[in-house]
Amino acid sequence: MKKIRMTFTLAMLIFTVTALGQTTTSAVPPSTPQTQTPPPSIASTVDREISGVEQQVVDAAEAMPEDKFNFSPESLNIPGADYKGVRSFAVQVKHVAASNYFLWSHLTGDKLPEGLKDGNGPENLKSKADILKFLKDSFALGHKAAATLTTENMLQPPEDSKSPRLYLATFGVAHAYDHYGQMVEYLRMNGIVPPASRGKSD
Repeated sequence: MKKIRMTFTLAMLIFTVTALGQTTTSAVPPSTPQTQTPPPSIASTVDREISGVEQQVVDAAEAMPEDKFNFSPESLNIPGADYKGVRSFAVQVKHVAASNYFLWSHLTGDKLPEGLKDGNGPENLKSKADILKFLKDSFALGHKAAATLTTENMLQPPEDSKSPRLYLATFGVAHAYDHYGQMVEYLRMNGIVPPASRGKSD
């Protein structure tokens, strides 16, 4: 008799669990198909690197007030320092942008902006707003350049350069980070905490 009761109880337990499972399953709406992230490519990887340095450089440029945009450490007359003839903050920003154009235009085939003759950028760009636009436009070209990269062409030089496409794309990132470091020092010399450092050590 005990065996019959135990068998009956066990059967009822299995039936109840099964019924609950079916009820729970039917109560949950069918899951919507999730869009799958495409696998990384050489283009998307380089584009991500460009986005990273773009944010750092643009944020730093925007952090410098208009009235200090032409600051140069030469004006501080620091004893023993040799800042004579160094680029001002404004020219640092224009230099990053000009270099971006010189490097990435090889990949896109775009013409250089008018007035761009050397690494210091167009002389007619004087205001903070104009220089920032020049900078942002140069990074837009970088994203366009990254999109041209494939595993087939990345080690091939474009027609008007001896350097491989991948080198031109990634050197733009390395170069911008170099000058970002100098921009950070200029901000610090003016008592401005760089945006990337705010809320951390300061």
